[in-house]
Amino acid sequence: MKITILTMFSGLSTTYSLVNVVADQIKMLLEAEVELKVLVSEACPDQERWGVFLDPRLEWVKITNTYNGAPIVWHDYSGATGTVHPEFYQEAEWIAKDYIQHLQDVDVCIMHDILYQGWHLLHNIAIRKAQKFLPKVRFLAFTHSLPVKRPIQMEEPFSARFTPMPNTRFVYPTYSGIEALARQYDVPQGNCAVVYNSLPLLETLSTDVQRVAGNIDLLHSDVLIIYPGRLTTGKRFEKVAALAGSIQHKTAQRTRVVFCDFPSSDIPSKTYKQLIQTEGLRFGLEKKDLIFTSDLGYEQGFPRQGVFELFGLSNLFICPSYSESFGLTVLEAASRGNFLVLNEAVPALKELGNSLGAYFMRWDGRNFGYDTHEKYIPSEQAYYEEHGEIIVDLVRKDRSLQAKTRVRTQYNGAWICRNQLIPLLTQ
Repeated sequence: MKITILTMFSGLSTTYSLVNVVADQIKMLLEAEVELKVLVSEACPDQERWGVFLDPRLEWVKITNTYNGAPIVWHDYSGATGTVHPEFYQEAEWIAKDYIQHLQDVDVCIMHDILYQGWHLLHNIAIRKAQKFLPKVRFLAFTHSLPVKRPIQMEEPFSARFTPMPNTRFVYPTYSGIEALARQYDVPQGNCAVVYNSLPLLETLSTDVQRVAGNIDLLHSDVLIIYPGRLTTGKRFEKVAALAGSIQHKTAQRTRVVFCDFPSSDIPSKTYKQLIQTEGLRFGLEKKDLIFTSDLGYEQGFPRQGVFELFGLSNLFICPSYSESFGLTVLEAASRGNFLVLNEAVPALKELGNSLGAYFMRWDGRNFGYDTHEKYIPSEQAYYEEHGEIIVDLVRKDRSLQAKTRVRTQYNGAWICRNQLIPLLTQ
C-alpha cells in the first residue's frame, strides 16, 4: 500500500499548527511501515525541512506553483459566490497535470484542508479535475477547522467547498463535528470519520526518558508505576513488583514498572534484581512489564530530571519502604499527579500520606522503638489482589488521573494510527 499526503505547504514553520499535525501523521505512517509520498508546493523551501520531514523514507514531491513563467498567487475564495481571477481555470488545469503524474502510483491520497480552505480553492478544483484520471485512487479529505455552514446559494467554482467529491471520505478530529462536516459537504454522516490529533508526549521529553520508552511500553500502559531508589532490600522493590503483578493479574490492566535504581552495598545488585523480577513474575507480570534503568546504562542512577518526567507519565506510585525519615520521592510523585499507595506502618509515610490523601497498605515497617511484621490471611497475593482491585477502581474514579492516563494511552500516534487511521486506509 502506498499513501500520499497532499498538503500544498509553502513553508514548514511549526507556528502553523497543521504542519505539526501532518508531521505527527507522517511519523505514525512511517512507524507503521507504510510507503509514503508527501506533496507540497513548489514554493516550499528545502531548507525548512526538519525532523520527520527529512526522513529518507519519504518521497518528497513539489507540485508546480508557476504558470506561464510567473508564480501562481493564491486568493482566499471563502465566499459561495463571486468572481475568480482570469487565469484561475488555466492554473487549475496546469496543477491538475502535476497531480495526475504524481498520484498514479498511490492507493490513497490524504488531503489536509485542500477541500476546506478558501485559499486552496484552486487546488480543490485541480484535484477534482485530476481525479477523473485517477479512478483507482481513494481520497481522505481532512478538515482541521470548524465546518462552514452550507450556503443556500452557490456558484461554481466556489461550490466546490460544499460539494461531495467522488470516492472520498471526509475526516474530522472530533465526533462532535461530524454532523456539521456532513452538512457542509452534503454527504451522509456514514461517509465521515474521526481521526484524533495526537500529542507526541515522548518527543517533548529528554533523550534519557526516550531511551527508557524504547525498552518498555510506557504509552500504552493502563497502570504505569515509577519507583526510584537505592537498590536495597529496605526499599522493598520486590513488593512493588508483587503488587504490580497482582494488579495486572486481578484486573487485566496493562501494568508496567520502571525502577530508577542505583546500587547499594547491602546486597549485590544482580542478586536483588533477580529476586525482584522473580516476585513480579510470580504475582502476574511478564518479563517485558518490568525494567531497571541500571540495565540501560544508568548504573549509578537515572537523572533526576528524567525521574520527574517519568512521574509526569505515570499514574501510580507505590512505596512499601521499610523505613523513611521523610519520603521525598512521595512528594515528587504527588507533584506530578500520581495516585499514592504508601506503607501505613512507617510513621513518616503515614504522616505524609495523611496530608496528601494517600491510600495505605500494610507492609513490615520500622517505627520509633519497635518494628512491625505483617501476616497476610489467607495469603499475601490475596491481600495484594484485594487492594489492587480497590486501587484501580479509585484511579478510574479520579477524573484528573483518568484524563492524564487517557491522554498518554489514547491520544498518542500509535493508538490513533492503529485504531483510526489505518482502518480508513485499508477499507
